[in-house]
Amino acid sequence: MDSARRRGHEADRTLRILVGLIVVLALAACAIALTSAPRPAGHSVRDFATIATLTSMVAVATLVKARIRIRSTTHSITWNETAILIGAAVAPLSWVVLSTAAGVAVAFAILRLSAIKTAFSVGKNTLVAAGAGLTLVTLQGRWDSGGPLALLGPVAAAYLVATVLDEVLAIPVIALASGTRIRQQFRANWDLRAVGFVVRFVVTVCTLLILRAEPRLLLAVPPLVLSLHLAYSTRIRTRTEQQAWQRLARTTDALNVVDLDQVLTTAVTQAAELFSADEVEIELRDGRRTVRGGTGGIAYDGEAPEASRVAGTVVPVALEGHDHLVDLGVLRLRFAGPVELSERERYTLRTFASALCTAVRNAQAYAELARIAEEHAYAATHDALTGLSNRRHLLDEGTEQLTNRHADGVTALVLIDLNHFKEVNDTLGHGAGDRVLMQVADRLRAATRPGDLVARLGGDEFAVLLRGLPAPAIAAHRAESLLGALHEPLDLDGMRISVEASGGIAVAPASGGMPELLRRADVAMYQAKRAGQRISTYAPTRDTADLGRLTLGGELPRAVADHEFTVTFQPIVDLASGAAIGAEALARWHHPTHGVIDPLRFLEAVERSGLLPAFAEAILDQALIAAGTWRTAGFDLPVSVNVSPRSLLDPRFPGAVLARLRAHDLPPDRLVLELTETLTLSQLDVVDQVLGRLRDSGVRLALDDFGTGYSSLSLLSRIPVHELKIDRSFVTAMETTTEAAAVIRSTLDLGRSLDLTVVAEGVENEPQRRALWELGCAAGQGHLFARPLPAGALLAALQRGAGGRPGILAPPLHDTGAVIRLPGRRTGGRSRTVGSPSAGQTADEPRRR
Repeated sequence: MDSARRRGHEADRTLRILVGLIVVLALAACAIALTSAPRPAGHSVRDFATIATLTSMVAVATLVKARIRIRSTTHSITWNETAILIGAAVAPLSWVVLSTAAGVAVAFAILRLSAIKTAFSVGKNTLVAAGAGLTLVTLQGRWDSGGPLALLGPVAAAYLVATVLDEVLAIPVIALASGTRIRQQFRANWDLRAVGFVVRFVVTVCTLLILRAEPRLLLAVPPLVLSLHLAYSTRIRTRTEQQAWQRLARTTDALNVVDLDQVLTTAVTQAAELFSADEVEIELRDGRRTVRGGTGGIAYDGEAPEASRVAGTVVPVALEGHDHLVDLGVLRLRFAGPVELSERERYTLRTFASALCTAVRNAQAYAELARIAEEHAYAATHDALTGLSNRRHLLDEGTEQLTNRHADGVTALVLIDLNHFKEVNDTLGHGAGDRVLMQVADRLRAATRPGDLVARLGGDEFAVLLRGLPAPAIAAHRAESLLGALHEPLDLDGMRISVEASGGIAVAPASGGMPELLRRADVAMYQAKRAGQRISTYAPTRDTADLGRLTLGGELPRAVADHEFTVTFQPIVDLASGAAIGAEALARWHHPTHGVIDPLRFLEAVERSGLLPAFAEAILDQALIAAGTWRTAGFDLPVSVNVSPRSLLDPRFPGAVLARLRAHDLPPDRLVLELTETLTLSQLDVVDQVLGRLRDSGVRLALDDFGTGYSSLSLLSRIPVHELKIDRSFVTAMETTTEAAAVIRSTLDLGRSLDLTVVAEGVENEPQRRALWELGCAAGQGHLFARPLPAGALLAALQRGAGGRPGILAPPLHDTGAVIRLPGRRTGGRSRTVGSPSAGQTADEPRRR
């Protein structure tokens, strides 16, 4: 708006400078004419009459004009060139220049026009007279000398100079005064102007020829000139009206938009051009809004209108429809000077105001519909109580993020559930509960970062979509900060209420989309609640509802029937001698489509299905067949099989195991059943009965992944195991952390104290083997000795042996006969290793080593 005013001031300043330059040049031409004018001699009366006639002729030619209004200025097409050319042909150049200046000045004095218009017209016509007269004098064109053809050339050249000077001097001034481009003014009505030039030139030549032939015929010239003038004026008026109606049609079409701002901007700029107004103002009563501007754009848009800087004529018109029942406001045209609209312009103005009224009503109606639609869309995607996004919006935004914005970083979801929120509702009422939810929403919103999405899924459950994370691990830190924001007590009607919450974190999965991400976060949240933790991260191994596992679960009956479950074996080795002392059975599913499937993907589905006994029997049979084959070949190795906690809940399980041992003619102590630490194992009496019967029958028991479960020591006090297995995570970390080494050392001390065999899992290299042996661990398994092998391949490896010694899978740590001192051993306990059965993978829960 300020730039529009600034451009207007610059245009006015340029206009004054240009008019001043023209006036100065005209004064110079008049001064030269005064100094060079011939003095009247004997025919002084006749000379003065000639000067008076020239002056009168120019004045009349100026008064007889075709008018065109541009803004508050009325521009005229006159016969000045004709009068000037006739005067230049019959009188001295200096007289023509002075008479032109005097005649135009007299005409403008009669019309009582403004000083700047008078000065410009006098200056422009004076320069035109000087240029045309000088051309005629230079070419020696006189009306009373030579033939008609000799007169035609100089007059044509002089008239061309006059026309060019008039255009060059007038059009830039008109363009500056009207705020239009000079090129546009040159092109406007060029055909009418060209016709006018030709007509006036013909009149000029005819008048001069009449003066030569018979001066009395001059009496016919005025009627002819008047007829031509009227015809030309009518043509100009018709063309102007035609263009006005075309501009009105284009303007009303431009108003056919639904954006109110665009409607008002178009109306202001187009009305300024359509009616040649210096300023257009639209005042809307309902919206208490006033918009003001011109062809250059909007200069003001606000509620309380400033005083207009255009002082002069104001033409108002009401913004009302054809029925005159709706009055939206008023449209005002402002002109810098006195202006009176013609009947055609007044009708055009009323038509334009009616079209503008319709356009404003349509735009307002559309805006109201858009507002209602936006409210409905917001209500459909946001929670009414807290203003947070709802489940639908969360799913839509999450889907968009996962589908189209992979490059933005990691996407994660934090699901937050308020603990004991029902007590707030029951004790303080639902109103208090609602206020608690609103405060929780505010805190979560404040704790998030730009780009994160906070949603209320319903009740006391909230979700936060974390977008653009640099790494998955950052999600846990962000989740901690979110729950930390709820740690401070809430202020509720003067009471301080503490709100506890549980949270679940899930990182975007490779498949399944946003619903799967939400499901995983929900699984993690309930894992946190069950474990009594504040927050938990989704772990696939604890998710029994994984979609992939659900699909595989449907194929379990076919897999059992078609014997797709196979077993591989990893040997357990004496760390000192390298001799094999046992083997662990590892179950695999050879799927016809997916290939070999790890047990972590299907064991949960097996446990939940009714196929667990059949699956366990199939794995146990394969393990016992392999042990019998090795025994027949001279390698009497116990085989370890992992047992599912669900199997231990079945009182018939011990009988089924002993039946399989008898069927394969194996002693019970050649079978080791590995147990996974769970809370269930330490609390149910039926488990004690099942394990007691197995132990009394001679089956050996091992506690797998010791130290990583719920209650290791309490388990040892209830379950009569023979072996402990050190989890591979401690073996991997023992070289870098003292804590891991301390756990291994304490486990070995416990094993010696309770007379239990201790086996280390995950032995990958010789330094680990030696370090474990020096700590007092005598048995281990891992890739250092052998990867899981089919039963036949393991038998071949045993027969081949390391260094050609059967049964030896690794070189011994020391030479035969060497005396070795074990710094890690203590007295008071005995660790049984060599020859003892190893831990193993069950028929129900095989595990990778």
